Amino acid sequence: MVATLTFLGAAGTVTGSKFLLEQDGRRTLVDCGLYQGERTWRRLNWQALPVNPNSISDVVLTHAHLDHCGHLPALVREGFTGPTWCTQGTASPGSHRPA
Repeated sequence: MVATLTFLGAAGTVTGSKFLLEQDGRRTLVDCGLYQGERTWRRLNWQALPVNPNSISDVVLTHAHLDHCGHLPALVREGFTGPTWCTQGTASPGSHRPA
């Protein structure tokens, strides 16, 4: 049972988080973030992922900041159809604010 982790984003910067975990024929994308900040980084948002979105089994989000989840609409537009997993707080961030 060998697992492979590939950094697809947030390498050389702290924005655009995307990590592909491959194990036993499954491809799980951990985070699917937008690049933010300088124009050099933001331009990366328009590049295609180096893996086919149809080949991704599921997405796991660590939290609901744009640099971790903002690229999800583009991933779906490009063909991803699997489930997205996250905590309730990430799914509904406004519902857990203190009164």
